[in-house]
Order: sequence, then C-alpha cells, then structure tokens
Amino acid sequence: MIIQNVRKSELTVVTKAKELCVYIMEITQKSPKQFRFTFVTRLQNLSLDVIENIYYANEIFIGKGGVKNAEKRLALQHKAMTTIKLIAYVAEMAMTQKCILPKQFEQIAKLTTDCLRLLGGWINSDKKRLSS
Repeated sequence: MIIQNVRKSELTVVTKAKELCVYIMEITQKSPKQFRFTFVTRLQNLSLDVIENIYYANEIFIGKGGVKNAEKRLALQHKAMTTIKLIAYVAEMAMTQKCILPKQFEQIAKLTTDCLRLLGGWINSDKKRLSS
C-alpha cells in the first residue's frame, strides 16, 4: 500500500520512464541469445540510466537565484533526453537485426516519444519558474 502512495506522488516522467524500462526488460528476455551482449544489455542499461538521471535531476532543488542548481538539473534532464534517443536508435537497430519484433519496436518508439515529451515539459516548467 505504501508503494501505491509513492507512485501517486511521482513525477509523470518517472512513471513513464519506469514503464519503458519494464517493457524493455520484459521483451529482451525473449530475444535470441546471440544478441544478449549487444542489443539486449545495451537497451536494458540505457533504460536504467534514464531513470537514474531523472531521479538525480529531481533531487536538485532549484529556487529563486538557484542558477547553478538549475544548470545542474538541466544537464541531467538533457542527459536523460539523449539517452532516450539512444534507446530509440538501438531499438531500431535491434528490430532491423531481428532481435525484437516490429510491434515491440513500435511500442518502444511510443514510450520514448512520451518520455521525451514529458521531459521537455519539465524543462519548460523549470525555465518558467526561474524566469518569474
């Protein structure tokens, strides 16, 4: 029951990034063994990196006059965005090599797009808050 309360207070982007990570973990377990140390490991590690960077960014407090902290947070947010783009690329390559199915790639593409949109909204929200 405590876990449900934590999830309700989580940022939407965290929830969506976790959804992406869980999906990648599930589908890569069924991938051919020949791809275990290339696409599978890479996709799994990148998806965990996204969550890590989002958590680190969220822990940085930015208030009035917190320009230095805002820069640190923005750097972590951009790092998460770049990692999400890498996931999309690696997933496309994995599909091309028949490591994952086209339908699975489509779902990853949808989830990565959602994460990028939410991260962009978070960045814009921080910018508005700092400028006011």
